[in-house]
Amino acid sequence: MILSSQTIQKKLDSNELIIDPLPFEHIQPASIDLTVGSHFMAVDEFCTTKISVKESASYRDIYIGPNESIVIPPHSFILATTKEWVKLPNYLTAFVEGRSSIGRMGLFVQNAGWVDPGFEGCITLELFNSNRAPIELFEGWRVCQLVIAEMDQSTNPYKGKYVGQTSTTPSAVYEDKENKI
Repeated sequence: MILSSQTIQKKLDSNELIIDPLPFEHIQPASIDLTVGSHFMAVDEFCTTKISVKESASYRDIYIGPNESIVIPPHSFILATTKEWVKLPNYLTAFVEGRSSIGRMGLFVQNAGWVDPGFEGCITLELFNSNRAPIELFEGWRVCQLVIAEMDQSTNPYKGKYVGQTSTTPSAVYEDKENKI
């Protein structure tokens, strides 16, 4: 069951669900708007000849300050982070959807789509500019929404490689068990 704004507010008030910072106006009828932070990462194409699931890729960090922007070139991919820290209890899960207004600009927002029960940290977002024109973003701009759903039963909390991330985090697929066989 997807949580309504009223249920979301109750869970925030009781600290069962933590999203910080969270202006009241970011709570929507069935979701919470999240904003983009100030740290971005792009694959360093000068140091990386290919991206492989078996090894770490080389990324370059990009930081923007308050009132500064980042411009995403056409047909380009970058990683970003939410400004918000999210902590889900073991009985809630969530998925990230790009805001319609952002999608209509040609910017696709993902986080691999899913936030596991028990996850705690900032959410790394994958941003792709599908447009032929550059897209400019500013820190603190609402780019996506978190849709929260209640699980049919509580489960073990997420303990994966991205737990506790505090900023943009590159892929760690090379740590997957398939590479240890």
